[in-house]
Amino acid sequence: MKKLILAAAALFVFAFVNAQSLDEIVKKYSAANKLDNLKSVTTIKSTAKTSVRGTDMAIETWMKNPDKIKVVTSAGGQNIVMAFDGQKGYMINPMSGSNDPVEMDIAQVKQQIANRNMFQNSLQIMFKNGSLSLEGEESVNGKPAFKVKQSGEGAVAYLFIDKVSFLAVKASTTVSQGGQTISVDSFPTDYQEFNGVMVPMKTTQSVSGMDIVTTIVKVEVNIPMDDSVFKLK
Repeated sequence: MKKLILAAAALFVFAFVNAQSLDEIVKKYSAANKLDNLKSVTTIKSTAKTSVRGTDMAIETWMKNPDKIKVVTSAGGQNIVMAFDGQKGYMINPMSGSNDPVEMDIAQVKQQIANRNMFQNSLQIMFKNGSLSLEGEESVNGKPAFKVKQSGEGAVAYLFIDKVSFLAVKASTTVSQGGQTISVDSFPTDYQEFNGVMVPMKTTQSVSGMDIVTTIVKVEVNIPMDDSVFKLK
């Protein structure tokens, strides 16, 4: 009986020592990604290419702290432009039959900013406002990862953080499209450091059995960027 009690106590101590609180995970995630260095970043421009079913698209993204953003997607000789100047967001989509800027609704603007804003530690902000919860662990590509649930404004997403590197290795969410709910899994890889901040150079999205691969080919940090870049109207 004594041996059984000692074994149970040892197991409890082992579990306690190896357990990671959500607070610790967020702090280690922030340190691994060197997100404290974001304070010194004023502008970011990235050049990327996206491949979907054999079709390649070029994507250029301009970002200026704190919330200005412009994204130009080139496909089939046409440019789809989305921009937010800090107050209003507009989109130019020639595939809709017009080259005139159309004002985006607030939900679209928020989604674009949330998806691409690289100037803030989003995970830390969500932790502070109580939007995160730890949902255990799962294996991602054969390696254990913490599963963190992100809740906010009716949307739920899951971020999987590698237990060793504390870098994000997977993100899962659902989106509504054409009256259907679609699951989207994203797998960021090939991390590189730019201006002291870690950036995944390749992201593979799995959507309804289709893979969308985005590869960043160039990142420019703290380059001059006039506010007029973000104004479409």
